[in-house]
Amino acid sequence: MAYKFKPNKAVKKRFRVTSKGKLKRGHSLTSHLRSARTAKKKRELRRPEILFEGHAKNMRKLMGISGNHPSTHRNKARKTAPAAAAAKA
Repeated sequence: MAYKFKPNKAVKKRFRVTSKGKLKRGHSLTSHLRSARTAKKKRELRRPEILFEGHAKNMRKLMGISGNHPSTHRNKARKTAPAAAAAKA
């Protein structure tokens, strides 16, 4: 009997997946001692950041969603665009 893959729950709690398969992450330095930071820095830290694709690839694998990859969406768009243009002509 084969090993059943178990997704990593800690990774799943730390990242959210966008519709195109990218991963959004929160910032550190937001929980305490915020008076030491400028208002501009606190505003910037509120917004989520897109995870670098090199790391995101590994995190998607741990989460068990390795099929959702941004480049696959990009390739589909490229393949359908010329077909749509040919259909118009």
